[in-house]
Amino acid sequence: MSDPKPFCNASIIGTGSYVPTKVLTNEDLAKIVDTTDEWITTRTGIKERRIAEDDETTSDMATAAAQRALEMAGITAEELDLIIVATVTQDMFFPSTACFVQRKLGAANAVCFDINAACSGFLYAMQVARHFINTGNRTTALVIGAEKLSSLINWNDRATCVLFGDGAGAAVVRRDDSQADDVPGRVLATIMGSDGNLTDILKVPGGAAAHPVTPDNVNDNIKTISMEGKEVFRHAVTRMKEACEQALERAGLTADDVKMVIAHQANQRIISAITDRLGVPPERTFINLHKYGNTSAASIGIALDEANRQGAIQRGDVVLLVAFGAGLTWASSVIRW
Repeated sequence: MSDPKPFCNASIIGTGSYVPTKVLTNEDLAKIVDTTDEWITTRTGIKERRIAEDDETTSDMATAAAQRALEMAGITAEELDLIIVATVTQDMFFPSTACFVQRKLGAANAVCFDINAACSGFLYAMQVARHFINTGNRTTALVIGAEKLSSLINWNDRATCVLFGDGAGAAVVRRDDSQADDVPGRVLATIMGSDGNLTDILKVPGGAAAHPVTPDNVNDNIKTISMEGKEVFRHAVTRMKEACEQALERAGLTADDVKMVIAHQANQRIISAITDRLGVPPERTFINLHKYGNTSAASIGIALDEANRQGAIQRGDVVLLVAFGAGLTWASSVIRW
């Protein structure tokens, strides 16, 4: 019997992000629905969000973010052998958005597919890529979270239309055979979880096979986001805190070792509740929620790229990523930057 293949480490070697140019402010929304800048800001922390043009697709945004990640990584698209796109707003039911990205990048050697874990999607995709790399079957993966959530919004529902925006974030993850402890960008641990008993508290109820759009319901907004905000808040805080603790334990670290928390940018109150319970001070929490709102699967990727490019995280820092989304799903990753 042959010896098992050695475990292969995986490291992030490049990040990239993209947001549309169109800005929708709280004041703009106040002209559409019964709301105010003060109401939105105090309850969410959001001041504005980006909205894609009508002819701008999820794969367009994903490709733009990917190109920036490839440039930072110093590699070409031909070197990629895996592309995973996390999204709930795919260009089409099929083919996958990842295949559109492959074509636009010219990544001829990559295997491509999408995953749907809602707002946890980027971290799910990163762990899937890590598993491929650990088996030795793939060496260089492109992980993308990309969303055109404006296509799922009921602009008459002030409980949801104020929350969401469009954009994409990407990371290049590469096999690392070094046994050294100080390799930049190494993914140390990842935790994922889900609870299908809570599928009803955050969903888009119609438009797919279970409840297709028909002439009789086409005006009923069944293909827009439906959310039970209080329930989402309660479960998000609990699950994200637990995921952070479990990921840190798996990495052999504690919250005191964390230099930066990058949480899913959904709500300032949720982020503050999690970091408070972990004992991480606000100055060690990265926030760009006020600029972009909740971009679902794109959220972590955009924030990670901005933190990286702005110097908010430095080589050797322990970075804690955590997300929560519909499903319910949740995930946390620990990276030594």
